[in-house]
Amino acid sequence: MERRIKQGYRMAEEEGSVSVSTGKGNGGLTSNDSVESFRWVFQDKDDSEIGDDGEEDLPWRNGMDSEDEDNADHRLIRTGPRIDSLDVETLEVSGAQRNDLEDVTFRKSIKLAFQTLGVVFGDVGTSPLYTFTVMFNKAPIDGNEDIIGALSLVIYSLILIPLIKYVLIVLWANDDGEGGTFALYSLICRHAKVSLLPNQLASDTRISSLKLKVPSAELERSLRIKERLEASLGLKKLLLILVLAGTSMVIADGVVTPAMSVMSAVRGLKVGLPMVEEDHVVMISVAYLIVLFSVQKIGTSKIGLAIGPALFLWFCSLGSIGIYNLVKHDSSVLKAFNPVHIYYYFKRDSTKAWYSLGGCLLCATGSEAMFADLCYFSVRAVQLIFAFLVLPCLMLGYLGQAAYLMDNNGDAEQAFFSSIPNSTFWPVFLIANIAALIASRTMATATFTCVKQSIALGCFPRLKIIHTSRKFMGQIYIPVINWFLLAAALLLVCSIASTEEIGNAYGVAEIGVMMMSTILVILVMLLIWQINIILVLSFSVLFLGLEFVFFSSVLWGIKDGSWLILVFAITVFFIMYIWNYGSKLKYETEVKKKMSMDVMRQLGSHLGTVRAPGIGLLYNELAKGVPTIFGQFLATLPAVHSMIIFVCIKYVPVPFVPPSERFLFRRVCPRSYHIFRCIARYGYKDVHRENHQIFEQLLIESLENFIRREAKERSLESDGDDDTDSEDESSHVLIGPSGSVYSLGAPLLSKYRNKTSSKRPIISEASTSQDPSNSVQDKSLENELAVLQMAKESGVVYLLGHVSIRARKDSWFIKKLAINYFYAFLRKNCRRGIATLSVPHTRLMEVAITHMV
Repeated sequence: MERRIKQGYRMAEEEGSVSVSTGKGNGGLTSNDSVESFRWVFQDKDDSEIGDDGEEDLPWRNGMDSEDEDNADHRLIRTGPRIDSLDVETLEVSGAQRNDLEDVTFRKSIKLAFQTLGVVFGDVGTSPLYTFTVMFNKAPIDGNEDIIGALSLVIYSLILIPLIKYVLIVLWANDDGEGGTFALYSLICRHAKVSLLPNQLASDTRISSLKLKVPSAELERSLRIKERLEASLGLKKLLLILVLAGTSMVIADGVVTPAMSVMSAVRGLKVGLPMVEEDHVVMISVAYLIVLFSVQKIGTSKIGLAIGPALFLWFCSLGSIGIYNLVKHDSSVLKAFNPVHIYYYFKRDSTKAWYSLGGCLLCATGSEAMFADLCYFSVRAVQLIFAFLVLPCLMLGYLGQAAYLMDNNGDAEQAFFSSIPNSTFWPVFLIANIAALIASRTMATATFTCVKQSIALGCFPRLKIIHTSRKFMGQIYIPVINWFLLAAALLLVCSIASTEEIGNAYGVAEIGVMMMSTILVILVMLLIWQINIILVLSFSVLFLGLEFVFFSSVLWGIKDGSWLILVFAITVFFIMYIWNYGSKLKYETEVKKKMSMDVMRQLGSHLGTVRAPGIGLLYNELAKGVPTIFGQFLATLPAVHSMIIFVCIKYVPVPFVPPSERFLFRRVCPRSYHIFRCIARYGYKDVHRENHQIFEQLLIESLENFIRREAKERSLESDGDDDTDSEDESSHVLIGPSGSVYSLGAPLLSKYRNKTSSKRPIISEASTSQDPSNSVQDKSLENELAVLQMAKESGVVYLLGHVSIRARKDSWFIKKLAINYFYAFLRKNCRRGIATLSVPHTRLMEVAITHMV
């Protein structure tokens, strides 16, 4: 056996260290003394699983029956099209279907409205607690005209950024209801091949939830942009950097939002109880934060329903206090709706006004959280609630504070709490503190969403994700991120106690996310929406110009403590970039070193070893080709399973993959080898709740359906060879037992009966059984199903291939540092992909291999 296997090896300059383990008692890797340097030979650049690794729709060699096994090493068989399995019958997993809130009653509508308030608008709703305080600390008030000018800035910032940009425009750039920076990136990846990880398959574009819009011939601009993006590696890297930068700012926002909101709310104690000192505020804030992040694991739907009414009371309080202050103090602040006062504000002291922009930006905080948390609710619901409840109450709150300041000589130290009537101070203080906790949780929820999306798209180390709701699959909790945010928020509160400094850090994180989202939405407008270029230019000039002005203001205060949040964001960015860079190198190396099909044909159907009954599921990340780790199993183990399935769990750039399209099957070698490839496809929002028993049942049932369908296709193809008709094979169809219509000429199983029936009469199953030549096919099908049944009864073993990479000795120092230390550390400490299936250690067999890159 070993002699035959080693014929497929060759010593080479590019070496890979290999260690093998077959221990069943534990899940760890047992080191092996034998270390061999090799690479696979007969490697063809365009070699596929059946001798052709290029496009998956190319012709493939049919498998051979058992009587042809002796000639399997050298015989090539003419075949029809490659057969994929996309329409298999799968067991629906509880919670795997998205809840679209059908048949919504009035009671459910009210419940949904409260949940929307509690989850989406918490962050933006608490901005009146600190906006004027930070703004006037940066630019002290010199007269009532400054108050009017600052109020006018706040009003039009609220109108331009949260309302026009996010609520009316950006929310529509969602990815099938999913929002956030990575949802935008996924949407772009679906319309252009811009992902740096080269594991895309043509069949991924045929998933029903993809919903591609083909660029029209008239809009050549969209086609040119698509071609330019796909052809330029530099543009792909730039796009990825923008996405990672935006996501790192979202995570940084998840740190600074709890610190700012909680401290601003607790600081109201100094108004009600003058003896309270700053140290007391810090201690109470720390206690609040600990409690907040400790209850984070409770589901969003439960907490959203509980805190929705509390946030509704908060917005009502904002509006009521604003109206009260307008009536009692000075209603002349209403003239701030005239934007000319912004001009006067800058004309009087342009430097001071420009510096105050960093505080003004805080009124728009939470805008990105609205987009990131969109997955829980519909766009229309968010738009209506913001336009008719949230925005009016926010404006009334700011108008009331300005009226109070006009009548009290501009004392802005605690503008919000000072403007509360004495008789209602403590109830409003309690509601404000609850609202601050809600705001903190809103941003944490948005952070969890962004991290999960980035994990699914290969840009963040795998972490444990807990789904907190059986009804709403998007509601998640990530323990590591939760405690990481808590630690960072506590550090920020304890090290920077000043509201102005934390507010400046808040502005840095917020404007960073806004700018990245604007750039991505511009790309969506050009590539996907294909709208008029004048509208795109108007959006770009208005919002990018506005955000650059805000960005210049917050950068001026970088020395005031916001450097700490920048360091945090940069750290997260490098973690994400190094993970993506290492994953890309690892995948490319596996592709280069995969086993050649010539080697597999030389080994024959027995693979140069003994085939023992059973099913071996070999997990690897390779979407095409035979992984090199399989050669190590053959060279090391005394026997391999009678049926081998290469399983690749792959995330595709869609939120959800329908369960009926979960598994994509292919036959890897000739029929007598009994080797298949299964690509289990998941969207970045799909829930993985299958244990290993359910997953095995789904997979084996799908494989059996694939084998049966393949036999039917081959039988009908042999009937078609006798026809003198020259029409294309794609016109042949098959009626399945359930009534579905399957196309014979396309790799995708078609369900469009009307498109095929007009070309050729439908061939039923009964018509194929009358042909004597089908008896051989039936016998072959029965034999293979018998092998599958015997293997199933013998049990399933999980063959795990751990592929690690190390930089070559002649690599640059930075590459060695990134791959050998940082990426290796992340790989060692991240969650293993197989962990989601809860496979017993007694059913694991593991092999490790190290490649030099």
